[in-house]
Amino acid sequence: MFSSFMRKLLVFVALLLILAGIGSAIDQYGPYVTDYLQTRGISTPTLGLEKVRVVSEESVVIDVVKKVGPSVVTVAATSQVPEIDQNDPFSFFGFPTQRRQTKPETQNIGSGFVISKDGTIVTNKHVVSDLEAKYTVITATDKKYAVEKIYRDPLNDVAILKVNPDENRGVTLVPVTLGDSSKLQVGQMAIAIGTPLGEFNNSVTKGIVSGLGRGIVAGSPFEGFVEKLDNVIQTDAAISPGNSGGPLLNSSGQVIGINTAVSQNGENLGFALPINLVKERMKAFNQSGQFERPYLGVSYKMITRQLALQNDVPEGAYVQSVIKDSPADKAGVRDGDIITSVDGVKIEERNNELGKVLEKKKVGQSIKVGIWTEDESGKGSTDEIQVTLGNATEQ
Repeated sequence: MFSSFMRKLLVFVALLLILAGIGSAIDQYGPYVTDYLQTRGISTPTLGLEKVRVVSEESVVIDVVKKVGPSVVTVAATSQVPEIDQNDPFSFFGFPTQRRQTKPETQNIGSGFVISKDGTIVTNKHVVSDLEAKYTVITATDKKYAVEKIYRDPLNDVAILKVNPDENRGVTLVPVTLGDSSKLQVGQMAIAIGTPLGEFNNSVTKGIVSGLGRGIVAGSPFEGFVEKLDNVIQTDAAISPGNSGGPLLNSSGQVIGINTAVSQNGENLGFALPINLVKERMKAFNQSGQFERPYLGVSYKMITRQLALQNDVPEGAYVQSVIKDSPADKAGVRDGDIITSVDGVKIEERNNELGKVLEKKKVGQSIKVGIWTEDESGKGSTDEIQVTLGNATEQ
């Protein structure tokens, strides 16, 4: 049996542990509770909860927006548009009787985000696809910067914009923090910031990561942009035209993707390029000062298995033309050849289309290319040649 002294000692120790736990909880969560109560008109001094605060989803989103909002920009394009002559009635129907004058017109077309204080901004390639337009970025505080240089990634829907950070003296560009998209999990919070419809700058939407590793076709032939995108993030955070190029964020305010596309066939279906892809491309960009693309130098058409069987030729990439002085030309590839393999990987329409296989190679890399060639008698033979890949850049 415990003595009376021992029982009192145990009770005393238990009370100390409880008080220690309460104190720790107040230090950690106190400010959140105070904010929560004060927003509802409840005074807290008598409660001793001056440092108490309730941790909620609402406060998480607010904190993320405060942290990242200043880094999100609107991308505007200025292009020449026809000017309607009020004195020419046929001009309204698209049949002017005299040469139509043009005037500059500026329109907000997309979003982007700052990744370095030196004026480097990331957006989607399709946002700045018009080579004739002049572009401007507008910050959350309505400061404008003329885009001085654009680097368009030939392989992905990514573009780098360069502005002069000293254009607005006394204003500092605030870079975002890039996260790790390889650690994403379906169901975790996702927050999108951008300029939907080109009107509502720094709009915020919230949802979850709905899926990973999706394959989609972004754009449409009517918009002049169609691109197949693999391994993208699906989210139900509302993404509208104009959000393209803006950041998709986690609950810590780290960028986990670039908002890229929205499904036209269903609601709450948005897609974002994973940020790790962008980080890889940025690494190559920083080393060379431009985006690089492994270059073979052929135009081709894929031969399906069925077509190959019908024509008694191997499956692969049929070479329609070879660009003069290209790596393929120097290695001896000729019009009419069929590329059947690259470094032992069989070229197939479904799984290993030639362009996709070459994307995984590096500029300057020497590769083994399997070539099927038909001689004058109509007899075909397969050979393997060595090709050193060149570099194709798009500015």
